[in-house]
Amino acid sequence: MSELLTDRPGERRLFLGNEAIVRGALEAGVALVATYPGTPASEIGDRCYEISRQTDLYFEYSVNEKVALEVAAGAAASGWRSLCSMKHVGLNVAADTLMTLAYVGVKAGLVIVSADDPSLFSSQNEQDNRYYAKMAGIPMLEPSSPQEAKEMAKAAFKLSEDLQLPVLLRTTTRINHTRGAVTLGELAPYPGPGFFPKEPFQKVMVPMVARQGHVRLLEAQARAADQAEISGFNRISGQGTWGIVTSGVSSSYVEDAVAELGLQDRMRLLKLGFTHPLPVNLITKFLASLERLLVVEELEPYLEESLRAIAQAQGLTLPIQGKSPALFSRLYEYHPALVRRVTARYFGVPDKVTEPPDPAAVLGQPLPDRPPNLCPGCPHRAMYYSVKIALKDLGLEGVFPTDIGCYTLGLLPPLSMADFLICMGSSINTAAGISRATEQKVVAFIGDSTFFHAGLPGLVNAVHQNHDFLLVILDNGTTAMTGHQPHPGVSLTPPGYPCEHVPLKRVVKALGVEKLWVVNPFKYQETLAATKEAVSATGVRVLISEAPCHLHVHRLQGKKSKARFRVTDQCQDCRHCLDYFGCPAMQLSDKPEEGRMLIDTDVCTGCAFCVQWCEAIRPVKPGSK
Repeated sequence: MSELLTDRPGERRLFLGNEAIVRGALEAGVALVATYPGTPASEIGDRCYEISRQTDLYFEYSVNEKVALEVAAGAAASGWRSLCSMKHVGLNVAADTLMTLAYVGVKAGLVIVSADDPSLFSSQNEQDNRYYAKMAGIPMLEPSSPQEAKEMAKAAFKLSEDLQLPVLLRTTTRINHTRGAVTLGELAPYPGPGFFPKEPFQKVMVPMVARQGHVRLLEAQARAADQAEISGFNRISGQGTWGIVTSGVSSSYVEDAVAELGLQDRMRLLKLGFTHPLPVNLITKFLASLERLLVVEELEPYLEESLRAIAQAQGLTLPIQGKSPALFSRLYEYHPALVRRVTARYFGVPDKVTEPPDPAAVLGQPLPDRPPNLCPGCPHRAMYYSVKIALKDLGLEGVFPTDIGCYTLGLLPPLSMADFLICMGSSINTAAGISRATEQKVVAFIGDSTFFHAGLPGLVNAVHQNHDFLLVILDNGTTAMTGHQPHPGVSLTPPGYPCEHVPLKRVVKALGVEKLWVVNPFKYQETLAATKEAVSATGVRVLISEAPCHLHVHRLQGKKSKARFRVTDQCQDCRHCLDYFGCPAMQLSDKPEEGRMLIDTDVCTGCAFCVQWCEAIRPVKPGSK
């Protein structure tokens, strides 16, 4: 049984922030969860999938975030408390739904988890999704710890029902992936079947209905403002005439900074957890007692701008600072030492805390870089190699629009197979624009999960508009980068996952693509020949590279190749393997007697791809050293 189903109220358990959110939803009686996987929110879906196999919870990995939110909205309209989770850029995909859903409203509670990613650990931008709550006009809660993440997730469902609005639970990577003690509450029972009440003149947003929907939304916002004033998630502490306003994980850093600087008797703190709408009266009372204020928040000056507006409206003239070259940056996530240093600088107090030594200084040299890399045995690397050699043999240079997934790691040398990237599904459409505007050979890449997520409309458009490029769909049978979640095109799924397999080849043909090749990238000669045909053709054509992710197969089936390979003394040190392929198992030897190149057998997966184009690489016979 999942640890998240432990039914011992009052017991404390160590949970990730994401797990704490799931536990809070279970205690609130969530009946449906829908998500598209994306770091740092992926564990929410993964844990809910496990729980759905042990309880009546309905869970699905939806095809994208817009679909996930609409599934959750339908369930919430039918009386089921529902949760929809995604990473921050996923809310861009669901934004069309979100903006009008605020007008439609909900019957049962609907909580939307948006996980922001300061410092871009696994994302293509660093946007601040707090503005989505403001733009949509819906309430927003921001936890500062796993315990608070559980409490807010649970409270968000009741708040949603009280206001009949979806609630945004906004987290950041440091909350999602922090593990902390969480006190368990009581699990709620399964609610049973729902019922959808017919109210078309409230729920069908034609202009006449939407006008009244906007009125209802503004009325609900006023009630939400009253709730913010009395929310226990907004707390004032401390004493003195200096003040700090903060939210989210930054509040933990602030508490540490105040203690380390010895400012407990001089500093008042306003920790905000209910951050839209803001509690204007509470904030006014707080500001009126201060001489100066520091705002500590990651990313954009969301709180700072609002606090200044409130102060101006109330006739308060104290200095309010946060983002500036001398204080906090709008870039990247914060850390305790940074918050302490800036706090000391702003309030003019000495910072006597000794920083721990820099690891590079201890070692006497900089730490080695560890750039992200495709795994040994990755089928994407084999496909990239075939494309490179095909273009080389044909005397062509390619332009490579790429997409979001493991294959984005094709950016770095020696592969260098990524030239343009915006967002999920963009490779197909940007390939169309580049090929139309230039005479260059365009080869676009997209993964199987990404293709189902956002690639279908682009391919339809390309066929309809008669564009000219090759699309390579890298089908490794899973959503690999976020943790091997299933999608419509997979046949190898986690045990018990109920889904219908939708073959990529059938979908591509149904969209009107007539020039289609399907290859196993580990069969080099066949793949190379097909790639040359595909590159040389014209119009919209698709090549599907079909081979499973090695890690996914090993994870589900425990299969691991026993084949191993070595570099023989036939190696002429041409370095073709390093310059064109770059498998992590290959390395230069610093011992001449071992040959110029080495294959690390502990790293090698035994895919046997390199043997097909290098005569110096041969199998290691069973039993030999």
